[in-house]
Parts: sequence; structure tokens; C-alpha cells
Amino acid sequence: MDIKDIIKPENLVYKRTELMTDKALSYCPGCGHGTAHNITMEVIEEMGIWEDTIGVAPVGCSVLAYEFMNIDMTQAAHGRAPAVATGIKRVWPDKFVFTYQGDGDLAAIGGNETIHACNRGENIVIIFINNGIYGMTGGQMAPTTLPGMKSSTSPYGRDISTMGHPLKMTELVAQLPGTYFVTRQAVHTPNAVRKAKKAIRKAFEIQKEKKGLAFIEIVSNCNSGWKMEPVDSNNWMVDNMFPYFPLGDIKVNGELVK
Repeated sequence: MDIKDIIKPENLVYKRTELMTDKALSYCPGCGHGTAHNITMEVIEEMGIWEDTIGVAPVGCSVLAYEFMNIDMTQAAHGRAPAVATGIKRVWPDKFVFTYQGDGDLAAIGGNETIHACNRGENIVIIFINNGIYGMTGGQMAPTTLPGMKSSTSPYGRDISTMGHPLKMTELVAQLPGTYFVTRQAVHTPNAVRKAKKAIRKAFEIQKEKKGLAFIEIVSNCNSGWKMEPVDSNNWMVDNMFPYFPLGDIKVNGELVK
């Protein structure tokens, strides 16, 4: 049988989205960013909205998104993605606008921007990658670093008595009246990827219907920052990150999930 007889549309189980550029991903092997990129672009392609979508990526590993997402992208100053997204959405209200941010960016220097955009109910999507550490800039402690978790600035582990508690940003923004859909997902297994993609699709549908802000946290690993092999980092994430940051929907249709 000729290969052309096999590679037919009806025989294809999976086709790579055309909204990812041909550039090889530069993330550390095992990092969840690439998967999060891919499913986001798959959703935009499947909805047929790529010509009307604008992404905003600030500083950190997330800033590399514009090298891999083959749509209109703009960069924002560290932590300022929600403000930039707000401006874009208000100028072009019919565009689909999303931010793609890490935990150091969104919860630390951008904490104020995040809270106020959520409280105002800006009709945007915020995609938040939480790996509990500053991945790009040297593995420093982030607002989401777990108690006892080691980093370059907490070499003996995060001490709650002096360094405070980790921020649960997703639970925090779920309390704000402007958020319509708030969820926490992961991308470490095929089943988790399917659920995360479904959540991203729901978020963009909410924006299409002009119902308010959709906030999606994706708990991920940072094997280089955590000083672990990729498989070990995923196992550590399941055993340590998930109990503190449990997966699932927190707010649906503007109502907290009980």
C-alpha cells in the first residue's frame, strides 16, 4: 500500500495545529509550557478565530510564547499583561484577547494588575502557568513556592514565619465578582491535557459570549528550577503541588463551586 493511501484525512488520528510555528521549542525538556501553548493554539484554530485573536505575553518563560504561537502577539512589561490586554480589548472589543503568564509575573509584580482586571470583569482570558518558582531568572522563590520548598532565594526551604504563605491566586480571584469562570488544571498526562484544553475552549467561548473574565491556572513542573529529572518533577508535582493547589473548577457561570 502506498503511503499516500494511508495519509488521508479520514485516517488521521492527530494533525499538528498550523498555529504553532515551525521553530523548535526552547523550553527545558519536560516543561509543561509547550503543551499549554499547543492546546491553546488548537482551541483557537478549532474555533476559527485566529485572525481575530491577540495574545499578550510578559516577562519570564511565558515571554517566549510569541516565538511559537503563530497569531498576533504583543509583549508587556513584567506583570502588566492584564493592563495591556484590557487596553487592547477596549479598543477592539470584538477581538479575542488572552494573556499567557507565569506565577512570578502574575502573582508577584503583576498581582495588583491581575486582581483589578479580574475585579473589573474585563472580557479577556488569563492563562496562568504555576510552577511554584521563577523559572527563567534563576530559580528564585515565587509567591506560589510551597512551604519548605527550596529555591535559590530560600535554600533551606520556604519558612512561613518569615516568608509568608504561598498565594492561591485562583481561589483569590474566584471571590471577585468580575470573574465568570475560574479553574485549575494540569498538562502532565493525556487525560489532564484533555481537561485543560476543554477549559481553555470554555474560556474563549465565554469571551465570545461577553460574559466576563475567564481565569485558567495550569499547575506545571519546572524540572530545571526544581533540580529534578522531568519524570521525577512530574511525580513531585502530583505529590506536593496538587495537594496545595487542587485541580478542578472553582467558579462556573459566575458561581463558586461548592
